[in-house]
Amino acid sequence: LHVNHHLSPHADRWQENCRRVCEAQGVAFVARRVAVETTGEGVEQAARRARYRCFEQQLREGDILLMAHHRDDQVETVLYRLLRGAGPRGLAGMPGERALGAGTLLRPLLGLERRDLEDRARARGLDWVEDESNASSAFDRNFLRHRVLPVLAQRWPDYRRRMLRTAAECADAQTLLAERAAEDLRALGETPRRLGWGFALEGFRSLSRERRGNVLRHWVEQRLGDHPGYRVLDAVQHDLLPARGDAQPRVAWHGGEFRRFDDALYLLPNMPPPPDTDCLLIWDGQSPLNLPDGGRLTAQTASGRGVRIPRQGSLQIRFRQGGERCRPVGRPGSAPFKKLAREYGLPPWLRDRVPFIYVDDQLAAVGDCFVCESFAVGPGES
Repeated sequence: LHVNHHLSPHADRWQENCRRVCEAQGVAFVARRVAVETTGEGVEQAARRARYRCFEQQLREGDILLMAHHRDDQVETVLYRLLRGAGPRGLAGMPGERALGAGTLLRPLLGLERRDLEDRARARGLDWVEDESNASSAFDRNFLRHRVLPVLAQRWPDYRRRMLRTAAECADAQTLLAERAAEDLRALGETPRRLGWGFALEGFRSLSRERRGNVLRHWVEQRLGDHPGYRVLDAVQHDLLPARGDAQPRVAWHGGEFRRFDDALYLLPNMPPPPDTDCLLIWDGQSPLNLPDGGRLTAQTASGRGVRIPRQGSLQIRFRQGGERCRPVGRPGSAPFKKLAREYGLPPWLRDRVPFIYVDDQLAAVGDCFVCESFAVGPGES
């Protein structure tokens, strides 16, 4: 699996070299091109993010991705993360094994130094490609490799062993932190919520600041596979939690967002924009219907509950335009959707996404929130 970032004028030549090597070895070759979009995090980080996103998309259940990171890469990683202000998880370095998408990522060469691999490659007469950017100290990791680590080696010849020992200690500490966070998250009653996950804030507020931060880090890692920085987690504690109840507070980063609603904390993945207000879909009421924002509308036959659909009726799916009114089943009178959304606990960020189901231009139901009285199924009906 070769990922072409198009960051070098030689990128296509490198791809062709990999293809030839695989062909000579009788190995299937897959190339994927990615667009590296920097968002203030630098080219190195943006390229890594694009590369790993491609890996996740490519891996299937049971697949194993082998990567050739070695001992020197690990040392550079630990020092680089230290300078970026990483905590125990970051200073633990790259794990030898971890889940990636539906598969597994393995790094079997972490115990070998770069020179060991180069010696073995030369002994076998292997031909490899050198990225010319590796010689440029303009990139952070290259600066450490060419300018900093040689100086450290002069003063502390065994710096690699010492740094890797620190990494191992941090890995042990991170294991304990993850175990405690998992216990706290279970105690908080975290459950799947619409388009995300959430838990009540009452128990969360009773935790110490340190335990709250630990829970947030673990939560994001488990659910989104991401690691937001200190500023994001700090903003949750200092800005989102104390905000007014009607303020609809939100803390977002490139990998997702935290929201607060009805005294609960929500974790949500990145979502596409909501459908246009003039969006109109025709639905047969039987086959699953894919919605513009990535959601899906499905129907199930039920007895004594649900929406009554006339045999000759036409189902239209629309989205919030403003001014909609409805009288849900069991409610004494009709009310604007905005008020009903609050009554039925529909978070604000979903109100422009939930599908409005119309039968012959009359509002019959709003997603799985409620059914309008005039279209409700009676006892014995299906």
